Amino acid sequence: MNANNNLENNKQSPPFREDLGGLYLVPSPIGNLADITFRAIEILKSVDLILAEDTRTSSVLLRNYSIEKPVTPYHQHNEHKVLQHLVDQMRGGKIMALLTDAGTPGISDPAFLLVRECIKNDIKVECLPGATAFVPALVNSGLPINRFIFEGFLPQKKGRQTLMKKLSEEERTLIFYESPMRLVKTLEDCIAYFGADRQCCVSRELTKMFEENKRGTLAEVCNHFKQKPVKGEIVIVVQGKE
Repeated sequence: MNANNNLENNKQSPPFREDLGGLYLVPSPIGNLADITFRAIEILKSVDLILAEDTRTSSVLLRNYSIEKPVTPYHQHNEHKVLQHLVDQMRGGKIMALLTDAGTPGISDPAFLLVRECIKNDIKVECLPGATAFVPALVNSGLPINRFIFEGFLPQKKGRQTLMKKLSEEERTLIFYESPMRLVKTLEDCIAYFGADRQCCVSRELTKMFEENKRGTLAEVCNHFKQKPVKGEIVIVVQGKE
């Protein structure tokens, strides 16, 4: 197949039917605002309403690209409450875009409930390709990337021990999200269940000015972050069991 013809044929996706409305899932940059796609900007400028996980965070992105559209909150604390209202609006013809603070909606962020309900109501859903924090963290970790498992945020209390025991036998590369305040505790738990010599990489502030990718054994990386305060979004990549 001719590559140029293929690109030309896929330049634009078919528009949503106006009588049905629809939902776009729009990935947002995980740090550097320049990482948003041309198509994402076009979609955000064309929809009737933008659903934002945090309107304050999203407003920075929207202002940067001169996007002036109505914005309403959609997050884990209100998604059940507003779900049916949003679906009714889309059934009435409105086209919406779901925008989370950073990365692709649904990846450790709200989206699942709304997508499922749209599908139940025959409302078209389209997810744009784009930023997801764990992908660059995995690729630049230096650990095997042919087979991996993404766990998102570990349970803080209930079920944590059971899950860690199960993951200690996992042969695929392990990927976790974590907050700065819980990073050292999670690394210590990884040492306890996986062993201090297991290779890992902790990535933080990806695509930003102070991006850091700390590689080494779990013991080495844990000791590194015990010595310094940590800020930013964090991805932990751990070698699977040999």
